[in-house]
Amino acid sequence: MITMTLESLLLSQDPDLVRIIRPTLEKLSIEVEICHEARKAADILISEKFDAVIVDCDDLQGGLGVLQGLRATPSNKNSVTFAILNGHRTTMQEAFGMGANFVLQKPISALNASRCFNAALNFMLKERRRYFRHPVKMQVRIMLGKKNVNATSTNISESGIALMLREALPKGATPRLQFALPDTGLKFDMEAEVVWADVKGRAGLRFREVPKDCQKNLESWLDEQLEEELPGAKEKIAAAGSEILN
Repeated sequence: MITMTLESLLLSQDPDLVRIIRPTLEKLSIEVEICHEARKAADILISEKFDAVIVDCDDLQGGLGVLQGLRATPSNKNSVTFAILNGHRTTMQEAFGMGANFVLQKPISALNASRCFNAALNFMLKERRRYFRHPVKMQVRIMLGKKNVNATSTNISESGIALMLREALPKGATPRLQFALPDTGLKFDMEAEVVWADVKGRAGLRFREVPKDCQKNLESWLDEQLEEELPGAKEKIAAAGSEILN
């Protein structure tokens, strides 16, 4: 099985900042991609998804613009965002107003960086779970009006499911779905909406009005699958809490 790590983008030209932040993130098993130009970073953020985005706002030309525009990017509008300030230009209140979740002031020590990123780790893992799609093949029964159709899933998330059918589903339709997660006794019966469908029988559905017990069971199961792909996720959250208390 191929395992994954959390991923981050660090936008800065400051070698001292990189020297502190990079090993701090890597210690938490967070991969770091470093970008030195605001325009290039803006392009990357449009096409790639990151669990964390760290922006050197005051000492990099265009840095503030990247921070301000981040929430408008479909891929990273919910990424955990860190604003790095130099204490002379942008205030903490302004950075939070532009969408930053965490703010660090230069000069940054290894201890401050460690505490900040440990505190943010739980948010990164929650965001990863939110968009995490687990590939899974299982039978799904679709009930649309008086018509029943059998389908096979290709992946599932906490908010929806992708299916393969022998015929196209009408976009916007709201069928009921019935399925059981593999190797569990968990059975689901819920309403969904067809978000997209093609002529080859592939379709993406968003869950609607999910019973609380079903939602809880699905999230717990996905947590287990995510733990396999991000080994030590639970331990990292526990360690982050310990770091904050200390």
